[in-house]
Amino acid sequence: MIPRFVTKNIHAYLDYPVAISLIVLPFILNLGSSHPVAMWLSVVTGVAAFILTLLTDHHLGVFRVLAYKFHLSVDFAVGALFVLIPFILGFSGIDAIYYWANGLAVLTVVGLHKSDEAMQIA
Repeated sequence: MIPRFVTKNIHAYLDYPVAISLIVLPFILNLGSSHPVAMWLSVVTGVAAFILTLLTDHHLGVFRVLAYKFHLSVDFAVGALFVLIPFILGFSGIDAIYYWANGLAVLTVVGLHKSDEAMQIA
């Protein structure tokens, strides 16, 4: 059995730094050498992730209009897309590694999510 320990609160604390890193790291790592989309896809995703976090119904959400389950679904979709996009667009080198690493990290966090129901049982 996989230990699930990423609670809604832990996830909330991860959201803002991840969003900011998606915006900043492409410039630091000079992404885009294999495809120009490699840089801007991360930046746009980071901005969207920041907005999603602001709108999510968790303790660090500012407006709390989107359900946390919806947030998790979006995270899963982004993680899957990040794993697949290097194959789809032909990213290579640091561009591909960046997306694979981020995609796998997001999928891991979503996969280790501990639901509120599981927390009540424990």
